[in-house]
Formats: sequence, C-alpha cells, structure tokens
Amino acid sequence: MMIPLTELKQFTDQQPAFRLLKPWWDVFTEYICAAMLMIGVFGCTLQVTQDKIICLPGPSSAHSELHINCSEFMMQLKPSTSSRHEMNGLKTNLDLQQYSFINQICYEKALHWYAKYFPYLVLMHTLIFMICGSFWFKFPGTSSKIEHFVSILGKCFDSPWTTRALSEVSSENQEKAQQSRSLDFLSRSNSKSESRLPTEEVSFVESPGIQSSVDKVVVDKGSLSALDKKEGEQAKALFEKVKKFRLHVEEGDILYVMYIRQTIVRVLKFVVIILYNASLVLNIHVVVPCTVNIKDVTGYNNFCCNHTKAHLFFKLAVCYICFVSVYGCTCLYTLYWLFYRPLKEYSFEYVRQESGISDIPDVKNDFAFMLHLIDQYDSLYSKRFAVFLSEVSESKLMQLNLNHEWTEDKLRQRLQRNSQNRLELHLFMAPGVPTSTFEVTEIESLKLELISDLELPAKTVQLVNLQELALLNCPIKLHVAALGFLREHLKVLQIRFNSSQEIPVWAHTMRNVEELYLTGSLTQDSAKCLFLDSLGELHSLKVLSLKSNLTKIPPNLVEVASHLQKLTIHNNGTKLMTLNSLKKLQQLRELELINCELEHIPHTVFSLLNLEELNLKDNNLRSIEEILSLQHCHKLTCLKLWYNHIVYIPEHIKKLSSLECLYLNNNQIEHIPPQLFLCNKLRHLDFSHNRISSIPPEIGVLQNLQYFSISYNSVESLPNELFFCKKMKTLKVAHNCLTALSPRITSLSLLARLELKGNHLDVLPPEVGECSSLTRRALIVEESLFQALPLDVRERMKDD
Repeated sequence: MMIPLTELKQFTDQQPAFRLLKPWWDVFTEYICAAMLMIGVFGCTLQVTQDKIICLPGPSSAHSELHINCSEFMMQLKPSTSSRHEMNGLKTNLDLQQYSFINQICYEKALHWYAKYFPYLVLMHTLIFMICGSFWFKFPGTSSKIEHFVSILGKCFDSPWTTRALSEVSSENQEKAQQSRSLDFLSRSNSKSESRLPTEEVSFVESPGIQSSVDKVVVDKGSLSALDKKEGEQAKALFEKVKKFRLHVEEGDILYVMYIRQTIVRVLKFVVIILYNASLVLNIHVVVPCTVNIKDVTGYNNFCCNHTKAHLFFKLAVCYICFVSVYGCTCLYTLYWLFYRPLKEYSFEYVRQESGISDIPDVKNDFAFMLHLIDQYDSLYSKRFAVFLSEVSESKLMQLNLNHEWTEDKLRQRLQRNSQNRLELHLFMAPGVPTSTFEVTEIESLKLELISDLELPAKTVQLVNLQELALLNCPIKLHVAALGFLREHLKVLQIRFNSSQEIPVWAHTMRNVEELYLTGSLTQDSAKCLFLDSLGELHSLKVLSLKSNLTKIPPNLVEVASHLQKLTIHNNGTKLMTLNSLKKLQQLRELELINCELEHIPHTVFSLLNLEELNLKDNNLRSIEEILSLQHCHKLTCLKLWYNHIVYIPEHIKKLSSLECLYLNNNQIEHIPPQLFLCNKLRHLDFSHNRISSIPPEIGVLQNLQYFSISYNSVESLPNELFFCKKMKTLKVAHNCLTALSPRITSLSLLARLELKGNHLDVLPPEVGECSSLTRRALIVEESLFQALPLDVRERMKDD
C-alpha cells in the first residue's frame, strides 16, 4: 500500500511553511485523518493478505431460519473441553477446489457490501477529508496569495530590521518616560517661580540629573549592531513588497470564502459518513448463511460461512466512527469560529500598545483573515510583521540607511554657496535628514525638498551657523529643542506647499526671521485663518514674498507695516483686485507685484513715500499715464515695467528725476521720447524686445549710464551721442538692423561687454580693440566678423 502512504506524506508534509496558516483545529484534524488513514490502510492490507471467508455445507432449512441454524451449526463444530483430543469432523464429498469455489461464490453473493468494502471506504473518505482540509493551499485563485504571504511573513520575521525597530522604539519609550519624570520634577520645583516657561517649551526641558539617564539610554540604543548595506536594502525591499501585497490582498475575500466553503464541505461529509456508517456497521457478521443453487455441482445448496475478519472489521468501524465524530465536532467548532468572530477585520491595537509603534494601520478582507489564522499559530508573527506596515518604522529604516550612505565627509562635498553667499546643503527627495548633517556645523543654509515625514531632532542645535531654512514640499515635525534653536537663530525661512494646511504651525513663532518666502496655493480664507493672520508676531520680518493666488492683499499685512521693507506678491495669473492695504506700509522700500493681471499702476503705490524699487513684471499694463504720480515717491530709483503690453512712454516720465534703473524690455514700444533722458541719473536702461527703430540723440545726456540694452528691435544706426556716455560698461544692440559700427566706440573706454550679433554688419572697426576692458568672451559677434579684425587686435582680445 505504497500509494496511500505516499499521498499521506504529500498532504501532511506539503510545504512546511504553510503550517503558519493552520490553526490548532486544522492540525488536530490532520492527526485524526492520519489515524483514520492508518485504519483504512490496515483494513486494506488485511483484505489482500488473508482468506476473506470460509464456508461449510449447512443444514437444509428455510431461508429465514438459515441464519439461526448456521449459528447452531457453527456452535456444534466447536470442540468441547472434554473431547479436545477426540475431534470427529463432518464428512462431506467436497474436495478443496469445490470449497474454494463455494467461498468465492458466497463472498460475492452472501456477504454484505459494507463488510466487503469497509476498508476502502475508510481510505477514500480519509483522502477526501485531507483534500478538503488543504484545498485552499492548492486552488489556483488562493495558492499564489498564500505562498506570497508566507514567503513575505518568513522574511519579515527573520529580518534583522524587525528586532532593530522594536528595540529602538523600546528605547524611545524609555527615554520619553524619563523625560516625563523629569517634567514632573521640574514642574514641582518651578511651581513657585514667577518666570515660568510656556507649556509647549516646558514639555521638552530636561534637568541635568535626568539628562545623564537619557544619555545612557541613547548609548544603549547606539550599541545595537548596525545593519549592513545588504540587510538595509533587503528590509527596504520588504517594505515595498508588504505595501504592494496589502493593496492586492485587501481588495477581495476569496481566501476567507474558500476556507468557509471547504469547512462546510467537511461538515457535510462528516454528517453523511456518520449517518450511513452508523446504520451499516451492524451488517458486519461473523457467521454468514449462504444459499446458492449449485446442488448439481456440490450436492449442497445451503452453506454456513465464517467471515474471518468480521470481528476485527467491526471494531475498526466503531473506532473509525469515533474518530469521524471527533473530526466533525472540530469542524463544527471551526464554523462557529468563522461566523462568530469578525475575521474580515484585524486590529493591531494590542501590537501598537505593546510595541509603541502607533501608526500601524488596521487591515481588512483576506489580509485580516490570514493574520487571524497566524495568531492561532503564534501571535509573535503578526507583531513582527506589523513593523513592516508602519510608515514610522519605514522612515526609521530609511534614516538608518541614509546615515550609512551620507557620511559627514560626503555631505561636506555637497556644500555650495547660494545666491546669498551662504554655505548651503540641498537634500532632494531623501528619506530623511542624515544624522551626520548635524555634525557639519559650518552649514549656513539648509534646503530640504520633497522629503516626506521630515523631522528635525534635538541635534539641530549643533548647527550653530544655520541662518536659512528652506522647506520645499516637506511636512515637518520639530523637536522642542530644535524649535527653540530655530526661533533664536533663523533669519530666512522658505516654505513651499500645496495647501495652506501644510504650512508649519510653528512658522509664526520664528520671532527673529527677517525674510519669509511662501509659495503655494493660499486661498483668501485659509490665508486669513491659518497663517497670515499671525504675521504680526514676526517682529523682525523685513522681507515677505507670497507666490500664490490671492485676489486681494491680506489686511493682516498692516500688523507688520512698521517694519516690513520688501513685499513680493507673485500671483500666478490670478487678478489682484484690492490693494488698499498697501498705503499703510509706509516703511516699504521694495514692492513687487508680479503676474497679478494689473491693467494700470495701482494708485495706492503713489502714497509709499519710502519706496525705492517698484516691480510690475508680467502684468497687463498698456498705458502708464499715471506714472506722473510716482514723482511723489522721491526715493524711487528703480522702476521695472517689463513683460507687459506698453505701447508708448508718456513725456512726463521726466518728472521721475531720481530714477536710476528703468526696465521697459519685452513690451510693444515703438518710440523713445527724448524727455526720458532728462532723468539724468539713469544708470541702467533696458529697451530690449520692443519695436523701436531709432534712438534719440538726447541719450548723450546720460553721463551716468552704465548699462544700455536695445537688443531685438529695429534700430538701423547708433547716434554718435551715445558714445558720450563715458561710463558705459555694457552695450547690447544685438538682433537689430545695424549696417555699421562707428569708430567712436573707442570713447567707451570702460566698455566690458558688447553684443552685436544678429545685425547686418560687414566689418567691425579696428577701434574696437582700443576698448581695453573688452575681451573676446565679452564681444558677442559672428565669428567671421571677429576674424576680419586685424591680427594684433584679435591676439590682444584673446590674451585678455
């Protein structure tokens, strides 16, 4: 009977890892099936190794009395105790072959079918029970999910990161407990003090005595063996696998439904077996009467037969029925468990409380069902598996890997000077801030971009030179020590966000911040309620930049009116309707209203008497007649009206006598009024990208002019008066219609950059080489024109 034993091994030993999904009742039923299978195998073995039935000619009687007569006949054949040594056998005329023939005939005809096939029934039923108990492990729709889950579960259980994460959380809980005790101590000791700290600051203060204990905890935590790079990568891959598997499995409940179905089939099978076995087991008899019409062959029609295995089969059948009964009770309990408990929902509340990892999510459907089964095997598996469902745990792993990858020396190599000449460290899409960052104490600007779940620890206080912090789409949490440090040291704060809810709630407490840059969607209501309402608390604020979509200037800006010096509103094409609040910003020196869909210069600007620079870039300005009113702004030196639709310049622009820089590039201007050059303090003048065809000779009045650009126009010639501007350093006349360049260019002795490319020039005057500050790199012209210059001129410019 090798086939049944092979099947037994296949079902009992199939993929030992699946034992994790077998609760105690499934294991118990497997043992019962093994016992029933042994009964079936033993019965089948008896069937093939011994004679099945032995028959003798019996008394002639009616069929109804044959059984009784056979019983008496068999009793008579038994030797008595007194005549044990003198046995008188029954004499017949039958030979051995006839007896064998009669045995076969009576076995087939007289013996009840249940007595004949009982062992095979036991074997068949047991195999069906085994198949039903393990069917969901083999069904195509469930086996792949189970195999995948068991594989991930084993890796999560054995991963070094699991132990590391639980240990770190445990250490953190101890540290928090120590801090809590220190707080109680401080609260009691400071209860009578008049200068008590605010609640939010006290909550993180540590006394010197407690600090030593906390340091000991930190040392213990640091003594844990660090994960090597390979283990860290494996743990990182496990987090990804768990996320994808959870999304896939939580979509349906096929595992739950299949398990219920196979349990119901087992219960129905149990009921059927119990009913028909209990009714048929009494048909197993030792003495079997047999009547066959073979008198012509043997001389007898009635035979009394002895079923040699009947007594043993009867006991095996009773034993088998008992096993099936126990099996059925177990299945009934399984059904009770399945329908009584909410198995399609699984809560990690106990694990969250025990491990201290508070963000482990609850799961549902098949994912929850498998975890319930795992708990029946060993709840430690779900606890360790839960580590890989936690985003906090994942961020800790990312942080650990980040610390190994980004060493202190590597971070120093990434330091660069930014536009404000500060040493800047830019971290982009990193899983966190490397711990070694806080060892690079020379950092002056920290730029963090697209980092999720960002947290600045207490070690931030080590960055003693930090003055600028940029948070670009980075939700952030601050340790109270870091908050206090930034509050005292931070000078520049940049925040980019998608919604106003992402603006850090602590931003308005940065009392020493001088420059604040906000970029993101900031609706009027949210701006008023969440952040701009608290601008008045930023007592040192001098520069405020709002790149958003406001429809009016927040009235809360009045609160910072006394100290705000620069205001920038970049409105991304949203029309700025109300600007009445501007008139109250009397200390304002620079005002930028960019892409605000303005159609004229706001009249409120004219009341800003301390205004030095006005930037109205990228609006819908067509006429600037109201520019006359800017004469009241006596300190206005820079006017930027670029990237608009201005057609002409009014003559009264001459009233802006203090003007030094004028940007009118990227407009639709066709003529330059000579009155403009009465603004004789102009140093920077830009008319590029317009429709200008000529330059008035009055330009020679501008003796302070250093920068003049008229590129991308239709100018045909440069007036000789232009070369009276002795302080000219940059002259841009590229992409015009010039046919010649005057030798008077030598008058511009300070000229350091000359752009002539894109004109109709045939040659360059050799006098270009006499501009001692002009080099080949700063001479923007076609290569053929440059090569046409005398050799000595070319050599000198190249050498320079």
